[in-house]
Amino acid sequence: MNLKDVDKSEFTPMMQQYIECKENYPDAIVFFRIGDFYEMFFEDAYIASRELEIALTGKDAGYKERVPMCGIPFHAYSGYAEKLISKGYKVAIVEQVEDPSQAKGLVKRDVVKIITPGTITEAGLNEKENNFLAAIYETDARYTLAYADVSTGQMYLTTIEDEEALANEILSLHAKEVICLSSLKLKILNTLHDNYQIVISRCDDTSLIDDYKYLIEGLNLEKFKDDIPCISILINYISKTQRHNLYHLQPIKFYSSNQVLHLDPFSKRNLELTETLRQNQKSGSLLWLLDKCQTAMGSRKLHTWIDRPLIDRNEIIKRHNYVEALINNYVAKEEIKESLKTVYDLERIIGRISVGNANAKDLVQLRRSLANIPNFKKNVMALGTDDAISFANGIDTHEKLYDLLDKALVDDPPLQIKEGGMIKPLYNKDLDELKEISGSSKDWILKFEAQERERIGIKTMHVGYNRVFGYYIEVSKGALQNLTDSDHYERKQTLANAERFITPELKKYEQIVVGSTEKIQKLEYDLFIEIRDVCQGFTKSLQQLADKISTIDCLLAFAEVSVKYNYVRPEMSLKREVNIVEGRHPVIETFLKDEYVKNDVIINSYNTILITGPNMSGKSTYMRMLALIVIMAQIGCFVPAKSATLMIFDAIFTRIGASDDLISGQSTFMVEMLEANFAIKNATKDSLILFDELGRGTSTYDGMALAQAIIEYVHEKIGCVMLFSTHYHELVLLDKTLKHLKNVHVDAKESKGGVVFLHKVLDGGADKSYGINVASLAGLPRSLIERSKKILETLEENNSTSGVNLDLFNFDAYEEEPQNQEEEKAYNLKHALEILDIDSLTPREALDWLYKEKNKLD
Repeated sequence: MNLKDVDKSEFTPMMQQYIECKENYPDAIVFFRIGDFYEMFFEDAYIASRELEIALTGKDAGYKERVPMCGIPFHAYSGYAEKLISKGYKVAIVEQVEDPSQAKGLVKRDVVKIITPGTITEAGLNEKENNFLAAIYETDARYTLAYADVSTGQMYLTTIEDEEALANEILSLHAKEVICLSSLKLKILNTLHDNYQIVISRCDDTSLIDDYKYLIEGLNLEKFKDDIPCISILINYISKTQRHNLYHLQPIKFYSSNQVLHLDPFSKRNLELTETLRQNQKSGSLLWLLDKCQTAMGSRKLHTWIDRPLIDRNEIIKRHNYVEALINNYVAKEEIKESLKTVYDLERIIGRISVGNANAKDLVQLRRSLANIPNFKKNVMALGTDDAISFANGIDTHEKLYDLLDKALVDDPPLQIKEGGMIKPLYNKDLDELKEISGSSKDWILKFEAQERERIGIKTMHVGYNRVFGYYIEVSKGALQNLTDSDHYERKQTLANAERFITPELKKYEQIVVGSTEKIQKLEYDLFIEIRDVCQGFTKSLQQLADKISTIDCLLAFAEVSVKYNYVRPEMSLKREVNIVEGRHPVIETFLKDEYVKNDVIINSYNTILITGPNMSGKSTYMRMLALIVIMAQIGCFVPAKSATLMIFDAIFTRIGASDDLISGQSTFMVEMLEANFAIKNATKDSLILFDELGRGTSTYDGMALAQAIIEYVHEKIGCVMLFSTHYHELVLLDKTLKHLKNVHVDAKESKGGVVFLHKVLDGGADKSYGINVASLAGLPRSLIERSKKILETLEENNSTSGVNLDLFNFDAYEEEPQNQEEEKAYNLKHALEILDIDSLTPREALDWLYKEKNKLD
């Protein structure tokens, strides 16, 4: 049944009420409150039933057919809503907005909140990631991007010159929803929706609400006048969906791409900053390594720091100073860490308080978070540096708010705020008196029951209670003859073996008890709202506290990792130089059982480093190591090296690894060229470019020509630092013509027909690439390996394929393969022994090798 095909007037008043709500919010699934359930109807019921895996039924609603329906318990709605949101749907919550007992006719209902992927504030969010809602707006000269995390109140603004860069920034944010004018037609909108499952929403209200003009007070309104409509779209959409005061929204912060180290999505992915390339998981990324934060707020801030490393030398050094102070003050460091262990997600708790979603458990978590703030402040001050002392002096411990919450709330309150059980004794006199009346009911019932048994003479009678009939006296049918009219027993319910009665005295008491329970629940609810409103008044100062906590938490994580892995403080040089002694790849070294092979990176007058060496030898790892050390230094962390002196880079561009872009249908080579073009167009002399095996996706001469031309262009036209790895060994001759180019190679040595990768980077070009050795290690058939060796010898003798018959179709050239399993095993064992470098093995490794080969034979 489709809503478009029915006449609304044919339905019951309640269903007409639902249809009106649905017509106002056609793009949302409407959760319609009826009693203790949220119910969904028509198309929404079909969708919800399928996506939530709940039963689809029907409801009589005055129409000739039953209306499709499904429902969920009201107290469990958030989990169901989150599941729909995660699948890209929006949910409109319709509540009863008047007391049913006071309603004249149909209970009034209205939409109280709309939950969308970008505006969710419920507790089910990933605590370690921001949930950004982005708005875009096009002017004549540029694009404006404004975005917010509604759950924390953070808001940001930037301007971007072209559509591609706009898409890259949105992807970098991991935005869940993008809003724009209905008239805006951009190709990237379809790409963001179809390829990255980002919800696109429309909002045409570009007039800023007066209540929220304070959010732009920090901006130069003359300079940003063209960007105000974008901010207005964002704020108006949040206001429309939340339908509540948004006290927690923070004044919008502007940033420019030239104020942070630029990292495009390709580079973030290639360097595995926040997730791995192969499995798209956090484990194995730089974020995974560094995230030793104690709080969810710290983890989110760390993610932001990694996405946007600093380029301000003074700010970088300030962070290094904090990390050094934490390392040098072990007691203070451990005390700070202990203080943070009991701090909950203040940013999101404050957000829920602001939009009216916070329950008593949220306020208890706020209380527990505030409990150790005095100790936190004392130990930050104990770090002793001028910056730390100034920072600590700005920490508001909120002791008055803590005292209020400590006096008011029980330790383990219920989730629902209308059921009572939240407020401590002695907090409110009226509440205590009501609870005393309610609490004495058990004694009164026992006394009354004993009195009636004695008076009537029925020893088996008892007083009971249920929610439908209230209090009653139950008498078995065999004892009914003992009752007389003078006993004033009024029949209330008949059972198979008994009758239930009420008396005037019991009825009067019931009214007192039930009335007191309702009064208790209402009074507790009113008191809780008062307390929550008090907390709301501390929104700004609590947000400042949360910001300070998350900052120290990140710096503490840097100190923890730096101590654990023996990192060194980098020197941030004002010169154009890189001098890394015994550098290590920070993530890979944590997985290696053996000692990591350390390498130097020296860049001074030579700003172009051409890297040659065997496949699988570690060229890519060497390049990633440099990029990660730069990023770690510029976010404020110490770095994995014996010593490190680093210039400050303004951007890192990478092309590492080869894979087709299956989503957009682009080949490996096209992806290579697009990424190379992006780097060349955007790099400055202070950028770092890392190109790994560029040109391998086309023919040999095409690839080598492109590789050489790119090296020459970057060397001559841009002049930035570039590491370029290649399998085109002919390119090593470029050091004769390019004065700032230096050759290095990754060392390897041959051993009895095999090759051992030493992973050590040395000066000079490599003499060969060992590709056939790698193929042998991969286990390709022996005859194929031998054939390739002969072809290589022929090519090397003639230095060209011109005029040489390579016997490409001479199948007699292939040696006969082993004919049975035993021969195959013998061949494989012989080959394994030939390539084994016995001198380099420890006794333990030799034993492991023997066991492994024996298992193969078995």
